[in-house]
Amino acid sequence: MNQDDMKKAVAEAALERIESGWVVGVGTGSTANYFIDALAGLKGKIDGAVASSNASAERLRGHGIEVLDLNSAGPLPIYVDGADEATRHLHLTKGGGGALTREKIVAAASKTFVCVIDSTKEAAYLGGYPLPVEVIPMARSHVARELAKLGGNPELRDGLYTDNGNVILDVHNLRIMNPVELESEIDHIAGVVTNGLFARRPADIMLIGSDTGVEEVTAG
Repeated sequence: MNQDDMKKAVAEAALERIESGWVVGVGTGSTANYFIDALAGLKGKIDGAVASSNASAERLRGHGIEVLDLNSAGPLPIYVDGADEATRHLHLTKGGGGALTREKIVAAASKTFVCVIDSTKEAAYLGGYPLPVEVIPMARSHVARELAKLGGNPELRDGLYTDNGNVILDVHNLRIMNPVELESEIDHIAGVVTNGLFARRPADIMLIGSDTGVEEVTAG
């Protein structure tokens, strides 16, 4: 299978976890798009979806799936999303599409977080993929200096503003051996909205697509 086939396979595997009457949390990105497309086949079974980005909301509506506000939907039974990098400890780096803050909110509001990736996203430890950090624009320079103190090389993602109106610093050259600790440390920098480490609230289940099929990884 090529990479797109792997993404389709894990997206379809995630569908098996959706139950009738659920409101489904939906992520953002290429693998999440495959999941949205597959979810269209269940639109008569589910009660709607909560999207982690404007782009995902638009794609869901394009399939005739009702998009609900998280405040009205309440706690969600499931959230399905991809990752830019993931370990078998179920720790993730997310935010390549710029939706990390809303992704983190929907994940936190969900009972089960199912991460769907292809095998190219798996890593022994995080840091090979630049770590996105969403920042209030006026704090960009301050936050960049603080991130440099942590050993990273922050670069402004040119031409991108998040759905929340903020900017993103992509932090290169980090070797992240303690993602839970680093996630908290970065979030405490004044001006940071959130960062792309999903370690304090990791995935509960990871579905990995490869040439041999779909593998399930769970905690423990």
